Amino acid sequence: MKRSMLASTIALLSGALISQAAVAANQEPIQPITPAKVTNPALVELGKKLYFDPRLSKSGFISCNSCHNLSMGGTDNIKTSIGHNWQEGPINAPTVLNSSLNLAQFWDGRAADLKAQAGGPIANPGEMAFTHTLAINVLQSIPAYVGEFKKAFGSETVDIEKVTKAIAAFEETLVTPNSRFDKWLKGDKKALSKNELAGYQLFKDSGCVACHNGPAVGGNSFQKMGVVEAYKASSPAEGRSAVTGKDADRFNFKVPTLRNVEMTYPYFHDGAANTLKEAVDTMGRLQLGKKFSDDENAKIVAFLKTLTGDQPNFKMPILPPSADATPRPTPFEKK
Repeated sequence: MKRSMLASTIALLSGALISQAAVAANQEPIQPITPAKVTNPALVELGKKLYFDPRLSKSGFISCNSCHNLSMGGTDNIKTSIGHNWQEGPINAPTVLNSSLNLAQFWDGRAADLKAQAGGPIANPGEMAFTHTLAINVLQSIPAYVGEFKKAFGSETVDIEKVTKAIAAFEETLVTPNSRFDKWLKGDKKALSKNELAGYQLFKDSGCVACHNGPAVGGNSFQKMGVVEAYKASSPAEGRSAVTGKDADRFNFKVPTLRNVEMTYPYFHDGAANTLKEAVDTMGRLQLGKKFSDDENAKIVAFLKTLTGDQPNFKMPILPPSADATPRPTPFEKK
């Protein structure tokens, strides 16, 4: 059997097995998103302020929300993100929405959880371009922040461990329940149209659920990009191999969540697909060895749009003003 046929068969069988297992357990391969539970409101509120605060960057211009914009599906809707001094990043910004459901963070999984992820961009010279020490110096110089750290942690000590823990606590609240698909899963059979249900059936029968399953409809495994056909990426990123050092992990990336996918364009780690139609076509050919007809593609896209849930809804934080002693930002370098 040719390699492409073998890979396609494996993908289809995997999808079928997942579907069969779900049926045997009397459940669908996708489960509803559950609302977030907040146990420490002060910690979440502090994390929200830190998430929106551009003073954690060297320029005083870039915040977590710059690349993971909560008004835009938790991403920035551009091919690859723009960092310090207008540097174009090497990879597409994954959505922060429902990121707490991922098995790991970043496309290559180099951070085990949201706390480990939160400190990375601050010190990355291509992103926020600061250092953890300088970021802490800024926060310690602002009396209102010191008070908020005491409220959240019981101590006025400010350190990077507390900063990342607070940001992660806020990000854990960014789940998006109550999509129309969730309502259908919970028994509202009028929540989806006939066309959308046909798309979901195609999604299962074609093998898409082999990788896109669970509450996040993805995010729980690493898979090779280009199983049946090689993927010609426009990004130099090589995926999981950068973490493991194993050649077998080259071009293995974390499977992205499909929750809110109509909002998180462009798609793939290199942002190469601008539309859901293009993304479905590419995934069918490269991962499943299947060419979807225009009608099939449209039905799958219709299903995917039912995965948009309630977006984060909160009062925007008012950031505490800098003190006279607060270190000032370093402007972008002029070219």
